[in-house]
Amino acid sequence: MLPAYLAADLLVVLHALYVGFVVAGLAVVWVGWARGWAWIRNFWFRMIHLAAIGLVAVEAIFGWTCPLTDWENRLREEAGQTPYPGDFLAYWAHRLLYWDAPQEFFWTLHILFFILVVATVWLVPPRWPGRMVKTPGDQD
Repeated sequence: MLPAYLAADLLVVLHALYVGFVVAGLAVVWVGWARGWAWIRNFWFRMIHLAAIGLVAVEAIFGWTCPLTDWENRLREEAGQTPYPGDFLAYWAHRLLYWDAPQEFFWTLHILFFILVVATVWLVPPRWPGRMVKTPGDQD
């Protein structure tokens, strides 16, 4: 079994990867659309991405704390730590995730980002499973 401090550090990395997927996923869709990458219309990628930011938006709307944050805090307390004396990677992942700003700022940011992702699904729609992608020159 992992020591609580190490589990908390790993949880911060997981949390950073989740945030990275949400943020980079949107950027990749727009870059891919501009460059003509067909894979950015993959239905499952797009729906998982939408669900990931949708969960964050729901938490923001209801004022819920992220379960990953709660879990990490419990692990840190169990390890007798005060937030954040982790190793290098955990420290920087934490610095990227937690800014000093009012909670309302983050709620607004999360909801606006969700709206942007929904708009992207509408403007650059995913390809539904089982449908062929039409390329220029295809006949109906």
